Parts: sequence; structure tokens; C-alpha cells
Amino acid sequence: MTPAEMEARIVRYGDLQPCKTAFIDAHTPGSDQKENFTIIGGGVSESPDQHVHIALPHGFNIGAAGQPPKCRNSLHSHRTAEVFFVLSGRWRFFWGRWGDAGEVVLEQGDIFNIPTGIFRGFENIGDDYGMIMAILGGDDAGGGVIWAPQVIEDAQAHGLVLSEQGKLYDSKKGETLPEGVKPMPLLSDEDLTAYPEPASADVVPGYVARYWDMVAMADRAPAKVIGEAGMLRDRPGFEVEFVTRASATDAMHAHDKPSVLMPVRGHWRVTWEGGTATLAPGDTMSVPENLMHSVVPSMTGDAGLYHIVATDDPAGATWTEK
Repeated sequence: MTPAEMEARIVRYGDLQPCKTAFIDAHTPGSDQKENFTIIGGGVSESPDQHVHIALPHGFNIGAAGQPPKCRNSLHSHRTAEVFFVLSGRWRFFWGRWGDAGEVVLEQGDIFNIPTGIFRGFENIGDDYGMIMAILGGDDAGGGVIWAPQVIEDAQAHGLVLSEQGKLYDSKKGETLPEGVKPMPLLSDEDLTAYPEPASADVVPGYVARYWDMVAMADRAPAKVIGEAGMLRDRPGFEVEFVTRASATDAMHAHDKPSVLMPVRGHWRVTWEGGTATLAPGDTMSVPENLMHSVVPSMTGDAGLYHIVATDDPAGATWTEK
């Protein structure tokens, strides 16, 4: 592929286009300053204002959330995988019906494969604007999110209504639900019993991997982070590897499915038959299937990169070994 064709498959951090009205809590105080980014695939945004950078199907979605300090993302649940790694800042992830069942704090490079079927939220507890990068299972990312009832109720008080089709209407702009379209129903008390409330001890050991532990694990070969035999065992329809300077190789190789490169530290040079490109932290590169390429650090210093590749496993609930 030509350099121009490959550049079209790179989304630079500085070129990301945010959406500040992506979700139903966009007017709710404490959540109204958050920004949502859809990098590859349509994500789970509820707003027609959301910009999709790369629409090509990969079998998974790549997105991001950026938030200033003390801004939070409201409690919601996913039907397919939701994986976050911290690009910048310090983040608290919390879960449960009211967000008080458990929590964990993540810093740069740490990764969290949040189990499906639990309400989860997150907030920037750092001192500056922070960014977390996301991997969502499936081309349709599970068809959208499921909100805790109080999130929908709070949003209505601030002028936002979500339709039963998952589309957002803003009464502050004069919008109303179309005739015959009903609002998204609230989960009943009986419905809510299907959403578990695991303690931190039940979640953190099997679903969180720390940056410096992955660096240690990737001293000879890329660390298998998410996969059937990964540090975080799951089969979400994709696998995640972590690559460092010690485990990077300039050997040309290819994958039979689309893959994605996401640096978290250092600069990385990607070489393919036809050209080269250099990626910085926050950049996202889609590598076509069957394209011979190599990826190595381009400068001295600490270097860490996440590599995501699709698998034949269907996107769905978190996998548990039978």
C-alpha cells in the first residue's frame, strides 16, 4: 500500500474529533464536560453529532474518552467487551448498581477488561485533562449501552431523553420524541437482579493488568494480555498483546485479520511493503489483513505499545473457562 493509503488508516491524537453530546448524561452536572471519540467503528454513541474516524469493520471498535479532573462517566453496562487502557491521567473505575460495589485506580499504561453485565463508571481523579483508550467487542459494539435507571432519570431533569431505539433527543434544542416513539424504558427491580455486584477482590485479580508488570512479562516476547491464554483470560472476539523495546522485532509479518497498533509510551516506526510511518502515544493505526509489516521503537527511552487483532470468537459476554 502507498504511504497515502496507509496514512488514511492512521488517526493522530492531535486530529481526534470529540463529541460532547455522545450520551444521555451530556447535560448532567459532573458528567457534562466529558468528550467521547470514535476512532474505528461506530462505537456506542447515542448522538448523530459523533464523528467516526475510520468506518472499516475490524470485528471490534476502538474509541476513547477524555475528561477534565472530577468529571465522571455515568453507570452503564455493556453486552460485549469494554476494555480500557490509560493513556494519560489517573482514573478511578467503579461498579455496581450505585457504583459502590468495588473500585480500582489505574494509571498510565494500565489496562482493565471490565466484565460484561455489571454497571460500571469511571472518573478522572488526576490534576489535568486525562484520556483513556477503549476497545469494544463486535462491529456493532454490542448494540449500545444499558444505563442504570437513575442515570436516565437524572438526564430527563436536564433536558435529555433517550428513545427506545437508543437515539438521543435534546429538549433544550426544541427536540421531542417522534410520534409513536417511546422513551427508553427503565430497568425494573426484577431486571436489576440480573446485574451482579462483585467486590474488588472478585474483579481486580482477573481483569486488571499493570503497565510495569506487562513490561516485565514482555522481556523476551510480546506479553499476551487478553486472550484464552492471556494474563486476563477472555475470548471477546479479539486478542491484545503488549510490546516493548525488548520484545519488538523488525521481522516482517502479517495477520489474516485486521489489526490495530496503539502506542502508550515512546515513538514507534511501522514499516510495510511500500512505506513507513511513525506513531506517537495516542495515535491509532489500522493495519490491513495480510499486509507484511514490522513495528519497532524509533527513539531511545521507554516504549510500550498495545497490539489488537481480531479473532474468530464471537463478541459477547465475558468468557469463562468451562
